[in-house]
Amino acid sequence: MSECHPILFVGAGPGDPELITVKGLKALRRAEVVVHAGSLVNPALLSECPAGCEIHDSAPLTLQQTHTLLVAGARAGKRVVRLHTGDPALYGAIQEQMELLDAEGLDYRVVPGVTAAFAAAAALKQELTLPEISQTLVLSRAAGRTPVPEAEKLSRLAANGGTLCLYLSVGMMDKVVAALLAGGVFTARTPAAVVYRASWPDEKIVSGTLADITGKVAEAGIRRQALILVGEALGARERGVEKKSKLYDAQFAHGYRTPKGGEGRKAKG
Repeated sequence: MSECHPILFVGAGPGDPELITVKGLKALRRAEVVVHAGSLVNPALLSECPAGCEIHDSAPLTLQQTHTLLVAGARAGKRVVRLHTGDPALYGAIQEQMELLDAEGLDYRVVPGVTAAFAAAAALKQELTLPEISQTLVLSRAAGRTPVPEAEKLSRLAANGGTLCLYLSVGMMDKVVAALLAGGVFTARTPAAVVYRASWPDEKIVSGTLADITGKVAEAGIRRQALILVGEALGARERGVEKKSKLYDAQFAHGYRTPKGGEGRKAKG
């Protein structure tokens, strides 16, 4: 019987093929079977697969059909990669896939990836956590065909403030804005941004406030594949917010620096 290599769930990153991890890229370059998440994965990554690699698009497949491909490859002794967009742990439905593999007694590993929220922050040139403004980042979504738990409705999440990054919700902007305002912390003046296809060549950025972001998004023609970011941290640099982190304060000591600071270490070699 052929040796079964662990099936690898690999995060492809948000779109730019250079944003896959080194470990993820190595897995692709050694793969003999790749099952990828369709158009959400940059085709340039598939060109990294070796000659003779079986490449399957899972977009038209059911969970069971996808599972059959993974199992067949692994039991044939092949190196199998399940290539997910972004990070596999976030809205990737890997739990269901892993449960099926557990039932088969097959081993698997997860290789994390860069999720679109952080590609969006990079596109905005924005830190999402700022001293005394926002120290909390919430990744969530609006309820649509897939419901969310009652305690995680947007109005409840918004009641805590912080910075919110919403996936899979841009097609419901009116509903999203109404729910965020209903939380009682965000106002019509709260900064908001929408990043379409973060890190892809056709990336678009729409910035505004909760008062006007819905209209701006509609005008830009954005209906899917976009992240919504909301919170006072957005645009703080432009507003001249003066709260500074203690991390690099010359008078702030921590385990790697005295209050007076110190010289950097030179690289070896």
